[in-house]
Amino acid sequence: MEWLNDFAYFWGGAFLCNAIPHFVSGVMGRPFQSPFAKPPGEGLSSSTVNVLWGFFNIVVGYLLVIRVGNFDLRSTQHVVALGLGVLLMSLMSAYGFGRFHGGNSPK
Repeated sequence: MEWLNDFAYFWGGAFLCNAIPHFVSGVMGRPFQSPFAKPPGEGLSSSTVNVLWGFFNIVVGYLLVIRVGNFDLRSTQHVVALGLGVLLMSLMSAYGFGRFHGGNSPK
């Protein structure tokens, strides 16, 4: 069932990556998009909401990477699964947030 661990590491990477913009924006005191805004994902949520949402993502990412299976940084398979989750979420975030912040998302 090694693939289930890799699946968890992939999603762990996605959650850890998603934590970054929310947590950093919140700590900086800036409002930012979140699933709790109106409309969801488009409106701005308070910095407090973003800190909490970012922290939640960190906890879930931790649980998926560290508490599932036996994640090994020296295992190429484990690192690739985690890295693909980070890469996919990074590209999705660049596209999604770029629409609101002048990024280079395709028209």
